[in-house]
Amino acid sequence: MKLAGITSKMRLLGIIKKFPFKRILFWTSLTVDLIVVPILVYTIIFSGKIYPNIFIAGKSVAWMEPQNAELLISENATLPEKIKLTYEDLVFELPTKDIALSYDFATSSERAYAFTRTGNIFFDIYKRIDLLVNPKNFGLSTHFDKNKLEKFVSVVSGQVSIDPTKPSAKIEGGKVVVINGIPGTIVDSELLVAQIGSVLANAIETEILVPTVEVDGRLTTSQMQEFQTRLDGIVGKVVEVKFDAEAGMFISFKYTDKEIVSLLEPKGGINWIKLTEIINGISSKIDRGPQNPKFSFEGGRVGEFLPAKDGIKLDSEKLKSEIEKTIIELSSNDNKLLIIEAPVFRTAPSVTTDKINNLGIKELVGRGTSKFRGSIPSRVHNVVVASAKLNGILIPPGDIFSFNDALGDVSQFTGYQQAYVIKDGKTVLGDGGGVCQVSTTFFRSVLDAGLPVIERRAHAYRVGYYEQDGGPGIDATVYSPSPDLKIKNDTPNHILIQTTVDRKNYTLVFELYGTKDGRVSTVSKPVVSGVTAPAEDLYIDDPTLPAGVVKQTEHKAFGAKVSFNYKVVRGEETLIDTKFVSNYRPWQAVYLRGTGTPV
Repeated sequence: MKLAGITSKMRLLGIIKKFPFKRILFWTSLTVDLIVVPILVYTIIFSGKIYPNIFIAGKSVAWMEPQNAELLISENATLPEKIKLTYEDLVFELPTKDIALSYDFATSSERAYAFTRTGNIFFDIYKRIDLLVNPKNFGLSTHFDKNKLEKFVSVVSGQVSIDPTKPSAKIEGGKVVVINGIPGTIVDSELLVAQIGSVLANAIETEILVPTVEVDGRLTTSQMQEFQTRLDGIVGKVVEVKFDAEAGMFISFKYTDKEIVSLLEPKGGINWIKLTEIINGISSKIDRGPQNPKFSFEGGRVGEFLPAKDGIKLDSEKLKSEIEKTIIELSSNDNKLLIIEAPVFRTAPSVTTDKINNLGIKELVGRGTSKFRGSIPSRVHNVVVASAKLNGILIPPGDIFSFNDALGDVSQFTGYQQAYVIKDGKTVLGDGGGVCQVSTTFFRSVLDAGLPVIERRAHAYRVGYYEQDGGPGIDATVYSPSPDLKIKNDTPNHILIQTTVDRKNYTLVFELYGTKDGRVSTVSKPVVSGVTAPAEDLYIDDPTLPAGVVKQTEHKAFGAKVSFNYKVVRGEETLIDTKFVSNYRPWQAVYLRGTGTPV
């Protein structure tokens, strides 16, 4: 065993003596001398300086410190006066001052200095060696208004581009006519902007040829034949979308062969944009939200006067699929009329007639009144229309009620007429003048019922209508979407709104029905302060009125600050204790004085 161990050691010593340590050390030393040392010396020499073969806008900045390079390029670079583009015989010019072109010389020199100084030693060494045979030219760092340049390019594109004509088809005299497309030319705007940027960065003024791309959407012979075959099977056929609205009353949408042809894509498939337009048109005629029934309260009982309606929403995606399937089947179907039943989603209303006895509507809980004597006929009409919109509405317990949402659209399309409204600091004719008579009366019924008022705004000036049967400051203006009048039903039961308009006596009444919970509401007498007189009457010459005719457009009103306290208690508990403050501006009387030709 000992002899074997001695033999192994002797062999190992023999190998070590034969290993060429001196040779390896020599070559390692030579490598360091020939490669590492030169690179290290090269790096030291260019410490703080820009490496060789680096240019900025064509000017050599090699061996320079960044600040010296900055000075050199700032002295030699000149802003181009204009950008010039050409295309065939068209020439477009844009003065560079129009895009606020400027150069950042400091950033330009720093960028050149930072090249091959990334911190990645192997990458940097490679790039420094590569520079010896491959020079690097940096453009100047530029600043300009990109939006204005893009607008210029857009104008150029609009004049150079020729839109391609897509293949199409039409039906004439019961026959299909297929029209193949025409190729077009469009400007490669992205490439053009890059070319302009390069020219500006190199501070040169040269012509740029507008780059274009040909667009050809024409059909091949086989595609033409396939399109023709698809179309031939559509001639003389009609697709009808039907919807059973209610009680057997159908809404029908019919599409003839000429309309169906416009839905087909020449290369196959459906034109989804046009089909979506059709679907949206159908949806606008079918969709509606769920409608709760409307009730009346007479003789201590609640009765229905408008039934509940389900909410309906068209299943657009399913209908798209059905129409696509039907159109594909047209060619192989012998029927001239294909009917599609419109698929819809239905949503039940939150309140139905059978629940009427569980709503907790037992008695009068609040009442508000106002008078509108002196209103023009159109204003009286609007008071009636708006009151009818709110009559019979239920406010569920816990809900916040928005007057504007309940009223809906106020325009001639929903039955309103032109009457005076306050808008933009003036009294002008507008759709729905008189609606604020309704919101004011509702506000008063809410105060009487002791309900929380979430949002309310007073009018810009004191309006005489609202002080005919009460003090100032107890009014509420509305104008969709804002300002709005919002209240909360914080009772445990539904509240029913009932309105009554007496045209003969010019009186509006709001009554709120529900279940009394012991709350007692008090509204203090309004306190008026800071009364300010309006400016002197203003007369404006109006040549559209005959001479001698005077027309009043604004009525004077004193400005004032009006406040009143609103308190609601239930036994020992105070539910509401707040103050409403209204700041009314003084309002000047304005007259139009005719200066035209006498009648």
